This record gives sequence, structure tokens and C-alpha cells, in this order.
Amino acid sequence: MLIRVINPNTTEAMTKLIGESARLAAGPDVLVEAVTPAMGPASIESRYDEALSVPGLLAEIAAGEAAGAAGYVIACFGDPGLDAARELATGPVLGIAEAAMRAASSLGRAFSVVTTLGRSTGRTWELVDRYGVRSTCRSVRACEIPVLDLESDPSAPARILAECRAARDDDGADVIVLGCAGMADLCADLTTALGLPVIDGVAVATATVAALARLGLRTTSCGEYAPPPPKSYSGALRDFGA
Repeated sequence: MLIRVINPNTTEAMTKLIGESARLAAGPDVLVEAVTPAMGPASIESRYDEALSVPGLLAEIAAGEAAGAAGYVIACFGDPGLDAARELATGPVLGIAEAAMRAASSLGRAFSVVTTLGRSTGRTWELVDRYGVRSTCRSVRACEIPVLDLESDPSAPARILAECRAARDDDGADVIVLGCAGMADLCADLTTALGLPVIDGVAVATATVAALARLGLRTTSCGEYAPPPPKSYSGALRDFGA
């Protein structure tokens, strides 16, 4: 079974980290292909970044369909392009925010999200409402570390841990959701330090997509998730027409 895990930004080092997390969660019968789009932003830290990440992401979904992928993970916590990806894909498509939030709601009474920059917290709250978990989300906390600094800033693990502790002690969270795919490698250490479940959405989304595919469940082709109607596109998007 082939699962395609797409990092919607163009930073190869992050794709490598995402792939490592996904492979640990996938199981021995799953081939995980972690891919980086040919176009898009180096990181996704704004609405503008998110919008411009979607064409490259959809190109990777189309390539996965041609390769026979059984399902897909969108490895960015804003879940960019999720609905459009589901229109293109036959197999299940999960964003890491949706997967993580739903898992958190199954593991405790209340969860908090710890993310990168404060400007992304509004988008996270939008997703909390979209996925119907507002009653169990206690807070969204930002450590104010840019995405691309997560690997290079030596203070990053301690600052993320401090926000996780504040979510636990001050906000009443008994589960922590990591709000960036670039935090995936911190999950085990944070779990040990905090003494409560810490969720990496990359791992949860990969395991869930694999389980859905094993059950033979596919994205519906009825209504809104039916394939998009054929039409031509122009300019830089000319190759995206059906």
C-alpha cells in the first residue's frame, strides 16, 4: 500500500522529518512516499503562503493518483487545499490538524494546541470550529518561533515545552496537539516530560489513512467531493485543467 505524505512547503529538510515520522506510524505493509512540491512557499506562516501552497499540493495529489496511491496526508497544520485534494483523490485524504484534533478529543477531556507564530492562531481556531471540537479545545498557544527556525534554534524545544506546560497547568489541557509538522520529532520527549498524551498530527494522520485504506474506504464521489468539472485554465495554471 502506497501512502503519499505531502509537505505543502518546499523545504526538503522538513519533508525528510515529516517522512520519518510518517514511516514510524505507518506499519510494515505501508510504503510512505514523502514528497515536496515543485512550487510553493518555503514555509507556510500566513494566509498568502497557504493560498500559494495549494497548486503545488494539488499537483502532487494528481501525481499520486497516477502512481496508484491508496491515500494522502497533507502535512501542514493549516490543512491547506484539503477539500480540493478530496475532489481529486480516490483514496482518503487527511490533514494533520483534523487528524490530531479528532484524536485528541478521543484521548482526554480537553486539549490545547501549541503552534509556531501567534498570527496562525486564528486559522487554528477556525479549524477547531470546522472539525466540531470547540467544546474540548482549551487554548491555542504560540511559541513565537518561525517554522524554519524549529530545527536551527537551540531554544526551540524548551520554549515549546514551556507553552505545553502552561497549556496543562494554566488552561486545564490533558492532551497536547503539536500545531506544526516541523515539531514531529519532539513528540516523544514532550510526552515524557509532560506526563500526558502529546499528538503529532503527521503520525496520527498517516496511521488513520492507512487504516481507512485497509478497510477499503474511499473518498465519496457524490456531491461536493465529486471530481471537478472539466474546463481550461490559463497562464501559470494552464496545466491544471482536467
